[in-house]
Amino acid sequence: MKTVNTVSTYTLRAKHRRSTLRTLAFLSPWLIGFSVFFAYPLLSTVYFSFMHYDGFKPPTWSGTKNWTYVFEHYPFFWPALRNTLWLVLVMVTLRVAFGLGVGLLITKIKTATGVFRTLFYLPYLAPPVAATMAFAFLLNPGTGPVDSILEKAGLPAPGWFNDPAWSKPALTLLALWGIGDLMVIFMAALLDVPKEQYEAAELDGATPWQRFRYVTLPNISPIVMFAVVTGVIQTMQYYTQPLIAGKVASGVIQGAGTQFEPGYPDKSTLTLPQLVYNLGFQRFDYGSACVVALVLFALSMAFTALLMRRKGGLIQTGDR
Repeated sequence: MKTVNTVSTYTLRAKHRRSTLRTLAFLSPWLIGFSVFFAYPLLSTVYFSFMHYDGFKPPTWSGTKNWTYVFEHYPFFWPALRNTLWLVLVMVTLRVAFGLGVGLLITKIKTATGVFRTLFYLPYLAPPVAATMAFAFLLNPGTGPVDSILEKAGLPAPGWFNDPAWSKPALTLLALWGIGDLMVIFMAALLDVPKEQYEAAELDGATPWQRFRYVTLPNISPIVMFAVVTGVIQTMQYYTQPLIAGKVASGVIQGAGTQFEPGYPDKSTLTLPQLVYNLGFQRFDYGSACVVALVLFALSMAFTALLMRRKGGLIQTGDR
């Protein structure tokens, strides 16, 4: 009897081992990708943030000197942090609202829907560098047609990319111009809302705003959350547009042997991803660059966790 129990236990263990190996085999592509492209870079970033490393000599331990330098002595960190948070709060909110509004408008249009959909989507296909240079030309306070039209209309003409107070709003206008990606996503979600719910709401005497609030919004709330979370992550990586806008507006031509300090005008277009590049690849201070990268990672995780927690609370409230 004891021999039978031993054999049975051994068989169960063997089956469990085979099941575990089979599961790991199926998970291996994800595990390898997670380890190579996320876990290892993250741990390396944490490691180098406590090291003095210039890319040429072996890294040496420096303790918290990099953290102290970035938070207390590096003059570009806090302006870049404020600009990045401003862009996350303002740009992401306006892009989601504008994308949803355009999607609603096109779904209500009865004729030439394809034409309007194409016109709104085409700007999204423009390369970021070309789009930013075009906007910098259009909004140039001296020769740009936008300010000329505003002056003829008797309206104040802002300095746009040459004015610290208007540079971030100008970048927001550029982001709203390329709203085609969100428009398509919201259009698909809006067309998927059951028409029976709209008909029932109309029979109950609901106004258009009430139909949007109590029928449309609950049905598309997962898509809105997706747009907000991905928008936050993309804005945390916002690099090309503010850098090109600052370069074009400043009139600086960067050639061999020249170094351009990002953030023109007056650090108003400076973002945290620009600091990572500036510190790591222009100043060869990889330790400080890793500190800024970790701040970016922490902010992205905090915003995402906050949004997901709020979404969970809304779902629980709705279920009640």
